[in-house]
Amino acid sequence: VQLQASGGGLVQPGGSLRLSCAASGFILDLYSIGWFRQAPGKEREEVSCISSYDGSTYYVDSVKGRFSISRESAKNTAYLQMNSLKPEDTAVYYCASSRLRSRCQGAPYNFWGQGTLVTVSS
Repeated sequence: VQLQASGGGLVQPGGSLRLSCAASGFILDLYSIGWFRQAPGKEREEVSCISSYDGSTYYVDSVKGRFSISRESAKNTAYLQMNSLKPEDTAVYYCASSRLRSRCQGAPYNFWGQGTLVTVSS
């Protein structure tokens, strides 16, 4: 059972990245999926999530209109499309799964993938 996050890298301000969260050993669609980030010296924050019940989504205010979460059943993978990136988006990004299906924001995420580093800098 594993969650594998990938897709991070160095990008200039205004650029885009797509993070992937590939699941193995379990069916991703049966779980709510969250993306979190932690910048140096800051607490981890929930950036976005998608519930498994009805696909409802959540975005933290600072990324609304710029980030988009999705899932692709055939690939057992969730994505975080990040556009118009800003230096303040620099952080290690993590994906996690929750058994709570009815909602994703603030859900108990009990299985975590390793992080992928996103650096936004000119």
